This record gives sequence, structure tokens and C-alpha cells, in this order.
Amino acid sequence: MSLDPALRQRIDTLLGENRVVLFMKGQPQAPQCGFSAKASGLLRELAVDFAHVDVLSDPDIREGIKLYGQWPTIPQLYIGGELVGGSDIIEQMFASGELQSALGLPPPDRTPPNVSLSPAAAQMLRKAIDDAGGEVVVELGIDPTYRTRLQLAQPNSSAIATTVDGIPLQFALSGARRAEGLKIDYADDERGRGLLIDNPNAPKPVRPLSPADTAARVAAGTLTLVDVRPAEERAMAAAPVACITLDNGIDPIGDLPPEQPLAFLCHHGGRSQQAAEHFRQQGHREVYNVDGGIDAWADIDERVARY
Repeated sequence: MSLDPALRQRIDTLLGENRVVLFMKGQPQAPQCGFSAKASGLLRELAVDFAHVDVLSDPDIREGIKLYGQWPTIPQLYIGGELVGGSDIIEQMFASGELQSALGLPPPDRTPPNVSLSPAAAQMLRKAIDDAGGEVVVELGIDPTYRTRLQLAQPNSSAIATTVDGIPLQFALSGARRAEGLKIDYADDERGRGLLIDNPNAPKPVRPLSPADTAARVAAGTLTLVDVRPAEERAMAAAPVACITLDNGIDPIGDLPPEQPLAFLCHHGGRSQQAAEHFRQQGHREVYNVDGGIDAWADIDERVARY
């Protein structure tokens, strides 16, 4: 099957106008398959600007890009008009530093993170290694939402390796910096039985914020307010301070720096709590829910109507 000339021109133009292009299923903030999630996540990990094409919303591109680069699967990454490959190749290049080089970025930091083990944790892990034959290491993976996966694995030459209290540890490059300062303990008491992991880098839980404190912080420029209600609800009762909305989707909010404090607002606080939790899990480090929503705001500001 040959590629339609008009479609080839569309792809040529797209690649010519954007140095880095990821053809994927879904959006970077909401990928629709695990492979697309991995590929877009690694690019976001590098904080690189990239264009993306949701092939699910463009069937012509979905089939045409496979013919264009003679690559049968999605996602596909192009850099400088050249096909790099799919998810597995992107991951391998990320781990080796080749992807950073291709993107013109400095080599990755391979300094092992500082991790501490309690005596009980070290004892438990040593026994697990010995029981497995002694030729394995403890692998720690920390994803962008700070979920931690700990397992025994074979040594990997592309991983970042260190030894703590005689316990061999290894980290994937993508999560190593998120492990800085990690503390691992072992409990067998009222807290339960198993390893306990304390990560000082993990985003704090969503916290309530009063309407008065929200207004003060927005006025001071130390907080961004996001009103998650649709336009027809906002027309009935508007927040009396500057805010942004979800009218153009979630990407503009997700693209804000992770250190930017965010507060979410709805009618009574239910929908905004869900939105706040979503963005906290996406790595935003200081996230609030406006306690009581716009209805509670009416208690302190007569300009705000009730509905």
C-alpha cells in the first residue's frame, strides 16, 4: 500500500515545523495506552518541548504514519524529521543517555541517590536476597506520581547502582532523582508487617484551604486558582478573584510548573477535590481544595451569589 501524496505532505509539514514530534494514542496528560504513556512520560521527564499527534482522533494519520516511516506500531517518535522508534527504543535510549544526546540535552545525572535503611529493613532485605540465591539486587522504581515499586531483580548495567549497609540497590534512571533522601524501614507491629517507605520528595496530600485564605494568596500572587465548574455554573456565581478554568481542557493546567501552588474550586468541594487529587498524582507538589466551594465563599463575600 502506498501513502497518499496529500497525507505525506501533511506529515512532512508537521515534521518540518516541529523538531520533536510524538505520534501517540491520546494526549500527554491523558494517554490512551501504556506504551504512549511511557513514551510521553519520558519526554516530559526530560522537560523537552515536543509536539504530539493523537492518532486516535485522526485515523488517516494513524495509518499513514505507519507507512511513512515503515514502522508498524504506535507510539512513534521523530526528532529532526528522523524516526527514532517506538516505546521500547525510547526507553532504552533514555536509560543509555542516547535520547538526551539526540535532543541536545546534557548527559543524565547518574549520581546514586542518598537512601537510608533502618537496621530492621537491612536485615529483612538481606534475608530476601539470600533466599533468592544472592545474585540479585533490590530494584527501586519511583514513577512520576511517586508510587514506589520495590522488587528483587537481576543487576542491570544501564541502571544506577549503589550499596547501602551492604544491600545492593539499583534505580532506573527515570526515577533515581525522585529517590533522593528516601528512608526505608521495616515494621511488624500495629502499623502492619512489611517495608515502610518515606519519600520526602512526594507531593503532600491535597489540603483544604478556606475561601478567605484562597483570596488572600491569589491576591498576593502565590497561588493559582482553578475553577473546575462549567461556564454556565460560573455565570451563576463567579469567584471574585482571578482564576483559570478547564474550558480548554486540562493541558494548560498540567503544563504549569510542578512547584506552582494550585487550588481547585467547584460548587461545594466534591468535584474540585477529585480534580485536585488528579493533579497531585501528576506531580504537582502543593495542591489545595477550596473548602466548601463557591457556596462557602458566599459566606464571606456578599458579591458571590448562591445557587
